Amino acid sequence: MSDEKVNENEFNVEDAVEGEELSTDAADRAADVVDGEFIEAESAEGEVTAGEPSLEDQLQEARDEAAKNLDSYLRAQAELANARKRFEKQRTQTYVNANSDMVARLLPVLDDFERAIDTVPEEIAGEAWYEGIELVYRKLLGILTSLNVQEIEALGQPFDPNFHEALGVEPSEEVESGAVSRVMVKGYRLGDKVIRPSLVYVAA
Repeated sequence: MSDEKVNENEFNVEDAVEGEELSTDAADRAADVVDGEFIEAESAEGEVTAGEPSLEDQLQEARDEAAKNLDSYLRAQAELANARKRFEKQRTQTYVNANSDMVARLLPVLDDFERAIDTVPEEIAGEAWYEGIELVYRKLLGILTSLNVQEIEALGQPFDPNFHEALGVEPSEEVESGAVSRVMVKGYRLGDKVIRPSLVYVAA
């Protein structure tokens, strides 16, 4: 009787130990599963995080984009400024060319007035109608002056092929050698542009 109880107790103890071992194995398996899910979750989270740029990368990308936009803006501004300069230069050149053509047509008229005034007889110089001719001449000079037309200085000046056209060389005691000794036809310029060079003789 007592032996059976002892054996029964031993069996119960073994069963209990076995049960504990089984429980421990189940707990370990459960922990493994939980750990596995946790690891997978961590891995999945790590993959999402790795796929997205960091704040530093996003900031650097924004800075690069801003620098690119600023460079494009500055280039556009420079191109616009250059275009305005070209347009203004072309407009000025067109204005000068148009005025040059008109002045070139008026210069022969001016020459005729000056020749008539220089050769008028004294008995006519006091007539009223002649004073009217001089008035027209002065008005013509005023119009040319308002257009920035200037007479080219020549007499006594060193010969300059940019402004003077030599008709010949002659001895002269009044000016130095190489200077303009006589002006046959006056020259004129519009600003920096020569409309007509002075026709001159140069001292030998």
